[in-house]
Amino acid sequence: MSTLGARIHITGIVQGVGFRPFVYNLAARFDLKGWVSNTSAGVDIEVQGQKSKVESFVQSLTTEAPPLAKIDSITAQDVIFDVEYPTFDIRPSTAIADAFQPISPDIALCADCEREMFDPNDRRYLYPFINCTNCGPRFTIIKDLPYDRPATTMADFPMCDSCRAEYENPLDRRFHAQPIACPDCGPFAQLRNSSNGLSTVSNIELHLSAVLKARQLLSDGKIIAVKGLGGFHLACDASNEKAVGELRKRKGRAGKPFALMFADIESVQRFCEVNEAERALLSGHEKPIVLLNVKANEKIAKSVAPKMDTLGVMLPYTPLHHLLLNQTDPTLVKHSAPSILVMTSGNFSEEPIAIDNEDALERLSPLADAFLIHNRDIHIRCDDSVVRVESHQATFDLRPSIIYLRRSRAYAPYPVNLPFDTAPTLAVGGELKNTFCLTRERYAFLSQHVGDMENVEIYESFEQNVEHLSRLFRVQPEIIAYDLHPNYFTTAYAQRATPHVPHIAVQHHHAHIASCMADNQLDDRKLIGLAFDGTGYGSDGAIWGGEILVASYADFERVAHLEYLPLPGGDSATRNPWKIAVGYAEALGLDVSDLPFMESVDAQSVDVVRKQVRRKLNAPQTSSMGRLFDAVAALIGVRNQVTYEAQAAIEMEILSRKFVRAAKPYPYQIENENIRVGEMIQKIIEDVKSNQETGLIAARFHQTISEIAVNVSKSVREKTKINEAALSGGVWQNQTLLTLTRENLLRENFVVYTHQQTPANDGGLALGQAVVANYQ
Repeated sequence: MSTLGARIHITGIVQGVGFRPFVYNLAARFDLKGWVSNTSAGVDIEVQGQKSKVESFVQSLTTEAPPLAKIDSITAQDVIFDVEYPTFDIRPSTAIADAFQPISPDIALCADCEREMFDPNDRRYLYPFINCTNCGPRFTIIKDLPYDRPATTMADFPMCDSCRAEYENPLDRRFHAQPIACPDCGPFAQLRNSSNGLSTVSNIELHLSAVLKARQLLSDGKIIAVKGLGGFHLACDASNEKAVGELRKRKGRAGKPFALMFADIESVQRFCEVNEAERALLSGHEKPIVLLNVKANEKIAKSVAPKMDTLGVMLPYTPLHHLLLNQTDPTLVKHSAPSILVMTSGNFSEEPIAIDNEDALERLSPLADAFLIHNRDIHIRCDDSVVRVESHQATFDLRPSIIYLRRSRAYAPYPVNLPFDTAPTLAVGGELKNTFCLTRERYAFLSQHVGDMENVEIYESFEQNVEHLSRLFRVQPEIIAYDLHPNYFTTAYAQRATPHVPHIAVQHHHAHIASCMADNQLDDRKLIGLAFDGTGYGSDGAIWGGEILVASYADFERVAHLEYLPLPGGDSATRNPWKIAVGYAEALGLDVSDLPFMESVDAQSVDVVRKQVRRKLNAPQTSSMGRLFDAVAALIGVRNQVTYEAQAAIEMEILSRKFVRAAKPYPYQIENENIRVGEMIQKIIEDVKSNQETGLIAARFHQTISEIAVNVSKSVREKTKINEAALSGGVWQNQTLLTLTRENLLRENFVVYTHQQTPANDGGLALGQAVVANYQ
């Protein structure tokens, strides 16, 4: 007897998001028989029943899919079955050779689990590892696909009878929730001494007592290493100036702002301005660090974010975070805890975050007074994501958009969908803010944040991540793409990897523009690329960074750039903006000797810089926009030295904000392809000497750079008839410059593309490398 039905295959984020239980219940609603199964290629379904019900079922797979699912494709084929299925079942997962699919990032604790965790009558009351199909760890615990418990770090925790019953009940919220656990069968938390003996806790405090003691230690001003989803944080009371200062001292982090974790959205709103889009991000299932404008800062230690007018804010996203910060539960409030914690990465500056208990206890012992750890292993590290919400009200678009400053937890490894097919490709990214990219078919899997490639530990983390994601997504590269810079670690790695496939070097700023194009799913065409950043190896061997290109995926032409100026001392000048200011002035024949910023600079050091420039000794030529920002910041007295990347430019932008709308540009010249800035710098020097407000000078500088970008784009359009412009590179993370330039380009009727899914900085570079290499 034959039976009508359909055979269905679904791809996308459809594992670890409650998709099979959704399908099971949907089949029951439409009275269909058959089965559903995870495979390493997606989800397969066979259904039998009335034709109209099968059609409604297929349509509902898309229209009613679980909120965490992201369906890329559904193929449904009408089938006449020889066998009649008596029921609808969820079948065991199957592995298919060489098959792959996207996987879910880690998901913040959902509202249902949060409610249960604080219900004294629930069996998971105050349990630090509560989760369900709609929340909990995913990416950081997965060892292989298909996504099933034996292929995760939860394999070592056999389910108790109660958890097993929930796991096997298709009507339960924890049906096939792979990290399901409870106090009887799951992981547990411990509080341990730091090996340096600063803590006064007993060696091991288990379960709830560990959390309660940790809350007390935080209230007492101690620094606690807390194991999270993708690695350790270092936490302390954000209102305790002494504790925050001690954390800075131990971590070797002089000025870079710390991220904060608030107990709840209400407490965030007391200190920061929060619009609807920002609130949605803070409270949603991603819960990244969101940059918010500061409203009041009396309680928060000044050393949390020195000289900043924003704070990096997140809400608790794991059960353990909630237990540390909760201010209402009757059991927890007996042990007071700060309502705002500094939550910074668990590492010394420039090292990868710790993920292993024993490694953390050894490596972080000089940093932490105690360790709140647990025994659920983290398979792959993943830092917090950092985003900003931008309103486009001034650019004729009322919809806010997310600007990714660091794309990692909760977003990686979501793929970027490409508008064309690719060969299996590994693009290794750049040297700073490294991510890498794996492509296959129309998917580009951009990795989580790896970091700055400055030491062996980061190198090893990079290599481990490449190996892990290549295995997960079954990518055996047929193309290796890398930066043109000959001395990058990633270049050396690429050149020795997979020796018998094409290795393609991609110019840095070409990759930036291609990344923006791919991010916006553009097909291959020429557009105007405004690539503004700090450092990129040019085709001529110079340091580029203030580039106007006519670019496509296949190639590019450099049509204009900032004039070449010397960078005294090479890379060391990036930490000493005063050197750049003196070097630029010397090359341009300008006198800065009586400017205030020179008062704190050693005369002998100034003489060395000037000689380097005159003799062209260790003073490489650069067209970098980032270095121009550094030079101007020093000239106007913002900062002579920096302790983190772009510090001088960030502080200058903050000073400019209240003046920028009324400020007028400085003069400059465009000669052939060279953008001459000597006259602008001369006028800036004059304004400093005449005691113009620093913020006003900074605002005029921002207006000048925006006008340069627009006028050069107009000139290129006149010659080429190209009316589209893409903005990429780390300088475009400057919100003031981005807003000004986009407004002005739109006013001139350009079509403007900015990054929508990936960072404009080098965190998005690998995506551009991958697509360029495929076209070349």
